[in-house]
This record gives sequence, C-alpha cells and structure tokens, in this order.
Amino acid sequence: MPIDTRLKQFETTWVPRLNAPLQAAIDQDSGDPRLAEAMAYSVMAGGKRLRPLLTVATLQALNVPFDEERDWRPVMALELLHTYSLIHDDLPAMDNDDLRRGEPTNHVKFGAGMATLAGDGLLTLAFQWLTATDLPATTQAQLVQALAVAAGPGGMVAGQAKDVQSEHVDLPLAKLRVLHREKTGALLHYAVQAGLIIGQAPQAQWTPYLQFADAFGLAFQIYDDILDVVGTAAELGKATQKDAGEAKNTYPGKLGLAEANQALIDTIQTGRQALAALPAGEGCDLLASFFSYFDTKRVKA
Repeated sequence: MPIDTRLKQFETTWVPRLNAPLQAAIDQDSGDPRLAEAMAYSVMAGGKRLRPLLTVATLQALNVPFDEERDWRPVMALELLHTYSLIHDDLPAMDNDDLRRGEPTNHVKFGAGMATLAGDGLLTLAFQWLTATDLPATTQAQLVQALAVAAGPGGMVAGQAKDVQSEHVDLPLAKLRVLHREKTGALLHYAVQAGLIIGQAPQAQWTPYLQFADAFGLAFQIYDDILDVVGTAAELGKATQKDAGEAKNTYPGKLGLAEANQALIDTIQTGRQALAALPAGEGCDLLASFFSYFDTKRVKA
C-alpha cells in the first residue's frame, strides 16, 4: 500500500524545513566538538521525522500556523529525545545493535562511553529546547511536564525496563500492550499532545486527538513487530529476526502473523473512528493519512 499522496506532499514540504537548522543548532548548544559530532551523527542519520511531523500535523488540524522562530525548537525537542532513546537502546548493555538506519550505530562509531554521553546530551538538550522559545511560560511548563511524563519512569523508560525484564518471560497479551504503550506509544502520544499544547486547544477537545495518537502508537508497534518477521535488513536498515532470537514478546509471537496483521487493521480502524469525531477537514484528513505508513498487505492471507 503506497503512502497517501497527501502525506507524501506533507513530508516533502516539512522534512527539509525541520531538518535545515538541526546541525547548526546542535553545534551552537554543545560545548565540546566531539560530543556535538556524536549527537549530530545520530540525529542527522535519517529517519522520517515522524514525531515532529505529527506535532505539525496536529497544529494544522487546529488551524494554528507554524511560527519558525517560536515553534521550531519546541517541536524538534521530541526528535532529540527520541534519538537519545535509540542511541541508548542500541548500546551493548541493551540491544547491542550494530546498525541503525543502515549506518553503524553510535557506539560502534564513537565508542560506548561517548555514545552514552551523546544520548545524555540529547535528552537534556530536548528540555532546554522546550524553553528556548517565546511561547507563553505556562505553555512551556505544560510541554516540559508532558514530555517528562511521556519519556520518564512512568512512560518510555518504564516500558524499556519492562522489556529488559520480560525477555524469556511469556507475558500475557494485556501486559504486552502496557509495555508497548509505555515504550513506543508514550512518545507518539506526546507528539500529538505537544501540538494541542502549542496550539492552545482547550483540553475538552483533546480526547479524539489523543485516542488517534494512542491507536497510531499501537499500530506502529504491531507493524514494527511484523516487519521484524517479514522485512529485510536492507529494507529496514537494521538487523531483522532479532525479536524471536532474543525471546522477546511480540504480536506475531503471541498471535501469529495473520492475527497480528488483523490486530493492526483493527487498530487503524480505531484510530480513524477517533478522528471521525472531529470536524471534517483537511487537517483531520492529514492526520488520518499517517496510517498509510502501515502496509497491511505485507502479510499474505
């Protein structure tokens, strides 16, 4: 299933716009050249910029214009934090991966010590960028609070901890959903939440957006699990078939490929139904188009 034309046009417009200031901004805010190089290496290594794109798309759904001076750093803060999580996830003490997006992982390139520091630098710089803005102080505080909750010991880090502890342990599906909601879904939830906060949407209007975000986060994880089985290393830019080899809990492992794919289809439908509660328009259509990232025909019936 090809990516929706609307989404492709959105990416073509926004990915270069989001990327253009990145290298210079990281260099400017780093006090050591080698550290800045290691930080920038992983941030600039590619990727769809999915999380900041979700934030920008949410702003568009709210009809709130993107102000480059005011919004760029707060929007891209999540990409810094996401990249820190990938660097640490790849470390020898965690997943011990050698490839990320088809390139050597940070610790392979710079050593485990510098890679750890690069992750630390990106994590803390993310919060600096949330407040390096003319957004109102209350908005800044909301963003900091929300990202800390999403990324910290009640969110992504909790999910990572569960993941480490659950290897070679047969988790019930309900507990696997909790693990993935924290490990993967929390930052995608925040990506949409950040748009609602920056756009100053009344909280009474948040629910459908966040239901969409949570469905998207679950679909993302299910699809990632499926691709680990049916994808290739060349296609994904990283090793495949690792989850089964490491006895990790996955949706295909629990349900089989066909049922995991059906769970993906059902989850996408849940997300589309959430968006149907919002006023019709280009903005909501754009958010719905993000589901076209997931090719539900990869698994043959």
